[in-house]
Amino acid sequence: GLGDVYKRQVEILANAGFKNIELSGGTDYYDELLNDLLLLKKIYNLQYTLHNYFPPPKEHFMINLSSLDDNLYQKSIDHCKLAISLCKQLGSSKYGVHAGFLIDFLPSEAGKKISLKRVNNTNAAIIRFKQAWLELTKHAGREVELYVENNVYSKSNLETYKHNNPFLFTDYDSWLDFSKELPCKLLLDFAHLKVSASSLGLSFNDQVKKMVSLTDYFHISGNDGLHDQNKSIMIDKNILSVLDTYDWTNKTFTLEVYTGMDELHESFELLESKIY
Repeated sequence: GLGDVYKRQVEILANAGFKNIELSGGTDYYDELLNDLLLLKKIYNLQYTLHNYFPPPKEHFMINLSSLDDNLYQKSIDHCKLAISLCKQLGSSKYGVHAGFLIDFLPSEAGKKISLKRVNNTNAAIIRFKQAWLELTKHAGREVELYVENNVYSKSNLETYKHNNPFLFTDYDSWLDFSKELPCKLLLDFAHLKVSASSLGLSFNDQVKKMVSLTDYFHISGNDGLHDQNKSIMIDKNILSVLDTYDWTNKTFTLEVYTGMDELHESFELLESKIY
């Protein structure tokens, strides 16, 4: 069954020596999820972090904490509350969720080219996010720290939306607009930032310099600067140069490398050599 597939994925990582595992999207709902995760945590002495679209909902949808569609907005809030409750049950102290979108789109369009839709007003979207965030912060209490992750504005979405960027918080300036309305912690995804900077005509290094000291939590992977590809960091000179430039004491990194175990291992070893 489904449960066996996920258990096996976690076990493969655990047996390969990865004891800190971030649980994210790309999975489907099944009943025994919590029990299985608790069991694996105990057997392998794992530490989990939860991210965005986890646990998988019974019916797939795109989380958008800025949605002006009341139904989708409430579904997004409920999902995040469920994730925060699961964090508490699994002893996970961090939960990161993507900044909102000015459009609502389908799960099938996630990470791909999104068809043209009417773009919502930025201020209205930020106000929605703020209301949701206050509710989630209350739900998290002191046990779980919440983070907002920068969105990725890819080349194919730039071709559709031009200068009408449909994503909240993709770069430093939009972070300032976003965060002045609400005090929230930032989860900085370097791969997203590299792609967005390229689409927005900004300097990646300059963006990193402005944002790197604002947080203690990072996502990292390699790409060509046009799309988020979740490749090894070995192939990405920009990412390697960032790792060489700053001090990473007491920082949390998640490797989002989806191109196989070999590339995950080489990225892990390289990252380890840079941050310790």
